[in-house]
Order: sequence, then C-alpha cells, then structure tokens
Amino acid sequence: MQIHLVNPSDTSFGIGVITPRWLYVLAAATPSEYGDPLITDETLEQIQSERIQPGDIVGIGIHTSNALRGMEVGRKARERGARVIYGGIHATLYPEEAFELGGAHAVVKGDGDVVWAKAIADLIRGAAQRIYNGGRISGDQFLPARWELAPRDRYMWASVQTVRGCPKHCSFCSVWRTDGQKPRQRASDVVIEEIVQLRRLGFRFIALADDNFYPVTLTDIQLAEKQANVARVAELKAMRAERFELMEKLAKLPDDMVFFTQITMEAGEDTQFLDAMRRARIKGALVGVESVTEEGLKSVFKSFNSAGTDLAKRLRTFKEHGVHVLGSFIFGLPSDRQDTFAATAALAKQAGLTFAQFVMMTPFPGTVDFDRWEKAMNGSVPQVDGVPITRYWLIPASVRPTMFTQHETMTTEEIRERTQEVWDSFYSLREIWQRSKCVPTLRGRLAFLFISKLYRQMYANTGISTDSARREKATRVARWLAVPCRRLFEAKPMPELEVPGLRRSSGLTSITY
Repeated sequence: MQIHLVNPSDTSFGIGVITPRWLYVLAAATPSEYGDPLITDETLEQIQSERIQPGDIVGIGIHTSNALRGMEVGRKARERGARVIYGGIHATLYPEEAFELGGAHAVVKGDGDVVWAKAIADLIRGAAQRIYNGGRISGDQFLPARWELAPRDRYMWASVQTVRGCPKHCSFCSVWRTDGQKPRQRASDVVIEEIVQLRRLGFRFIALADDNFYPVTLTDIQLAEKQANVARVAELKAMRAERFELMEKLAKLPDDMVFFTQITMEAGEDTQFLDAMRRARIKGALVGVESVTEEGLKSVFKSFNSAGTDLAKRLRTFKEHGVHVLGSFIFGLPSDRQDTFAATAALAKQAGLTFAQFVMMTPFPGTVDFDRWEKAMNGSVPQVDGVPITRYWLIPASVRPTMFTQHETMTTEEIRERTQEVWDSFYSLREIWQRSKCVPTLRGRLAFLFISKLYRQMYANTGISTDSARREKATRVARWLAVPCRRLFEAKPMPELEVPGLRRSSGLTSITY
C-alpha cells in the first residue's frame, strides 16, 4: 500500500518557481509506518496513473484554479481502486464537489497537519468518516515540512510558513475566512531550524509563504491604546516582538540567503519594521496595491491602502529601506474607467516597483465579492456547457469566460486587451533593463531580465485559456526560460550548517543565546 500526494495542474513547466509546501507538510504528517509518500507536483510533470495501485491512498489538495484537474485525477485514482482524500481551500469550501465529481472517499477541511494521520488510519481500517475537520490549529502545532523528499533540481525557491491567518477583510480574498483573522505564529526557533535544513540541501532563496508577514500594524496598537485595552495592547506588542525576534535570527543565517514574503502596504509606514526586514535579507515582498484610486480601494474593502501620489510615496518607502516590491493590481473593478489602465501603469513606474502583476477581477469562492456576485444573479444564472457560471471553475478552460461580471462602461474584451497592454508595457525589454539597475553586476542584470520575462510568460497571458494554441506556445516558451532561470538560483549545499546559537560539544547539544 502506497500513500500518494498530488498537487494537480493543467500545465506542467518542468521547473517550479516555489515549492508547494503543503505537499511536504502532509508528507511529514504521514505516519512512518506507511513509508515515504510518493509525491507528484503536476506543475513539474503530470501524474503517472499506472503507479497508482488498488488499495493505495491518494491525497489531492485543490484550490479554485486547479479544482477541475484535481477532480479528474481523483476520479482516475478511484477507478484504479485507490482510496481518495481531498483537502485544500476549495475542498474546505465545497466538499460535496469532491464527492460528486472527484471520486472522494473523504474530505479534510481546514488544516491538515494533525488530522491527516487519522484520516489515513480510518481509510485503511475501512472506517473512514465522510468529513474530517482539521480546524485552525495553533502555531505550535504546525509541522515542519519533509524537505529531503523534494527534488532539489526542479525548484527555484523553497518555502517556509511563519504565520497563518490575516487580520484584514479584503473583499476579494478568502484567507480571513478560511485561515481566520487571528494570526497564528510559529515559534522563531522552529522556523529557523526548517530554513537551515533547506540551506543544507542547497536552497538559498526562501519564500516566507505567509498570509501576511506584517500581522500587527502600528495603527492596531495605537487603537488598542486609545481604547485603554491593556490586554489587547500587550497581546499585539508580544506578536510584534516575535516578528522582530524572527528577523533577528534570520539575519544570523548565511549571508548568501535571500527571502521573499507577502505583506500589506501598511508596513510602509513602519520604517523600523522595514529596516529589520532589510537586515534579515527579506529583499522582496508581494504587496497588494489592488487599485490606484480611493473609489477602487473602497470597493474591495481596502481603504487602509493609500491612493494617488501618497500611494507612490508609500511604495517607494519599501525600496528606500531595501525591500523590493512586487505590486499586485486588479482591473475590472466597478470604479475602473478607460484611463485607469494608463494611470496604473504610470503609477507602477513612478513608485519604482521592481515587479508587478495585473489581474482581471475574478470573484473567488469564499470571498465577499463572490457572495455579492452570486446574490446579484437573482436566481437567473447563465450556463456554459451546462455548468452554471457561478461554478466557473468546473467549466473547461477552453470555453471558460475571461471575466464573470459585466462592467458598466467597458466590455470584457476591452478590459482584457487593456490589461494585456499594461503587462506588455511594464515587461518590455526597455523597461526591464531600466529596472535591472537595482542589481550591481552585469550578470545580475541579465538574470533579472530572464526572471522578468519568465514571470511575464507564466502569468501575463490574460485570457489565454480561451486560445489553446496561444496557451501551448506560452507554455513552451516558459519551459525554455525556466531551465536557465533555475540555474540562476542554484547554490552549493551546506550539509554542515548548524542552527545559529546551537553549540555541539562532546556529543551533546546545547542552545546558547
């Protein structure tokens, strides 16, 4: 009997940008008595169905974008006599789809770190529950991943999680509903131990794959102080102190290590925090800008962001303190007009963004936007190939619409074309070369160019799902670019690296601080 763990994908690039951490966390959660799980990441290569045998257990993690492919993998596994378990955000939100369309024997909702072992044991003894509720476990229960099972030569970056949950409530995001608004932080020591393991294996670029690396803002503390909420102030300051403690320990790791994370723009007003990030070599951060106008920010419940000139200034603050920004923008908001696209492109350049992504408005399940969109249908839901548009993830990519909501002043095609134009403008050779001045050497600038082009090729083809020929061409080009790009991130393994502060003496281990 073999345990399989599958990260489904319609498109395989041969090389992965960032390791899908959940695969290796569930590998750690798999009891040793069942042996090492067989791990398949379909962003690298498609699963070989013949390796699945009757009686095997197949765990499949799905989010909205890969749900259709994931359920196809599940059906085929069940046809081969395997027992199938689903998990992930989408399975948590829509467990019945996994049973009706994916051949599921069981579904794990919420965190799988603890409950996964029970689900396996129950399936093996023929007493599986239909639903396993993993809930939201505390930070001290998060499992370190089994990175020794990851193919070192197939990924550019590794990933480590330091906190789950986000205190914000953006209308387009489901994290605060699925992972909660109460941040759950891991102890800094266990995070550092996992990172050291990765550096021993040869990974030096690490994504801190958090919902929000900046869970406590200065405004949060000031508000609690204003309310004279002594307990809340103490709680927030303790969480903030833990962030600084983690960054101090990151700074003690080998100098060649580079970190990247995801953060809210409010960190731009906290220069002490940004300086700590710089010392910790957290050299880049994904910042959700979303819109350049106040009206757009209000429409997505993100009024805490800046707009206009103040927005550009706030974003430049990151770079001035050594943190490069990957800015994320949404097009197709109700407040958007024809001139929004040019204004956004100009702002991205004015703010000195190192990278940027421009996505078309999509109502994702579990979000406020999705709830509003579904209610607005008033029971009259269009269908595509017999599938309601409100279940668009079940529509094959070849016929799936590019957008799902009508805009007041622009057609879907106009929004798609203008979005693509912004991508093409921002990632033109001239603009990339200009931005590459942020790295000091010619080799580094050439690497920056390669990486920028790969990023654009993988993520920028707006509406490409409606054109199979263009999709296949884009995939071929991305696969070609991915090989030299991965080599830029190679590092010599450091098998003797010790955890900072860990001293070995006479066969004994002690911690010194």
